Amino acid sequence: MTITSRRPALWRDQRFVLLASARTVSVLGNGFARVALAFSVLALPGAGPGELSLVLACQSLPQLVFILLGGVVADRMSRSRLMVVADGVGAFAYAGLAAMTLTGHAPLVPMCGLAVMAGLATALFAPAMDGVVPLVVPADRLQRANGVLRMSTNTCLFLGLALSGVVVAWVGAGWALALNAVSFVVSAVLTGRLRLPARPVKTSSVWTDLREGWAEFASRQWLWVVVAQCTAVVAVFSATLGVLGPLEAQRHLGGAGPWSVVVAAQALGAIAGAGLAARVRVRRPVLVAVVATFPAALPMVFLSVSAPVWLTAVAAFCAGVAGDVFNVLWSSTLQREIPEHVLSRVSSYDLLGSLAFAPLGLLAAGPVAQSAGPSAALAGCAAVVVLATLAALASPQVRGVRHSASPLPASAAVRDQAGEEVAR
Repeated sequence: MTITSRRPALWRDQRFVLLASARTVSVLGNGFARVALAFSVLALPGAGPGELSLVLACQSLPQLVFILLGGVVADRMSRSRLMVVADGVGAFAYAGLAAMTLTGHAPLVPMCGLAVMAGLATALFAPAMDGVVPLVVPADRLQRANGVLRMSTNTCLFLGLALSGVVVAWVGAGWALALNAVSFVVSAVLTGRLRLPARPVKTSSVWTDLREGWAEFASRQWLWVVVAQCTAVVAVFSATLGVLGPLEAQRHLGGAGPWSVVVAAQALGAIAGAGLAARVRVRRPVLVAVVATFPAALPMVFLSVSAPVWLTAVAAFCAGVAGDVFNVLWSSTLQREIPEHVLSRVSSYDLLGSLAFAPLGLLAAGPVAQSAGPSAALAGCAAVVVLATLAALASPQVRGVRHSASPLPASAAVRDQAGEEVAR
């Protein structure tokens, strides 16, 4: 592993600056929305945990249901244009939620409908975003670009979450939701200026496109093996962060205050990890990415044995660093190794597989903790991380994929055309 030299020219690329600015603004707004949406629902007459769970489920479920369709659409039309459409849908959804909250007329059913729209926007945006980066950045700059993007978005998410409570308390949940709607509009304007060209017209059916994307996905052992690993790891990580960690913190760490320190340490680690990943060069990126999954088990272990808060926070920081090293190396490898014309579809299968069991992890965490105890459940989660990672390392392709900086011909051709569009 080597550290690459700093290359400031990346920030002189107009397209990259537009993309990074759009993501930064949007993620900052989403940080506000996570807290604001919860408080806007809880402010409804008679609302409680059940109503909040329903609205959040309405937001998260479409992200899984429509993610494959998002990949197909992103490979059929200009990805930047699709991102603008997705931002528009998100802006409409959060503007509607803000209006209902501010006026005090917020029936549960319309709120659920707007939450579905917000989830649909994410399903359309995510595969397109994964496919846009290699059209904007040369192949030899992909890892650095992904690292910079992750570092800036992680920082903004951290700031958004940290400031959201103050904003909600100061101006109210409705205005915080309105700020998020404005962030979507700003993101759409910036993304629209990328002016990536339209894609060739396709006459094939959606089903045919899905099968083509699946064939590309399934033909690479390293790809589906790591996605299977992530399916297990993300499920237990979601259970830890959403249910088991807070339960254990309430029992032995002192409650919400110490737990917020642990969560903040993990978020700061993610920022540092993205910055590190932007500068390192590894010969076997998939192997290093998979090995970097091991530290995710550390906070689970320390929580299970009721370790001091500072030690658990250090473990969470290390897990955050390693987690974003994985994310940057993984995204860059996909963008280099997958043909550009199917990249968004392959990315959608990646996202679907990785997130498929996250809701199940959240649902199962409570009953398992009740029957076996939070400590035993956390120890089991740590074991799942270790075993899934060891299983992934058994794949020869996971150990064998090597870094290649040579751009795929299709990606280079479209990127050049995009440059001509911006220059006009």
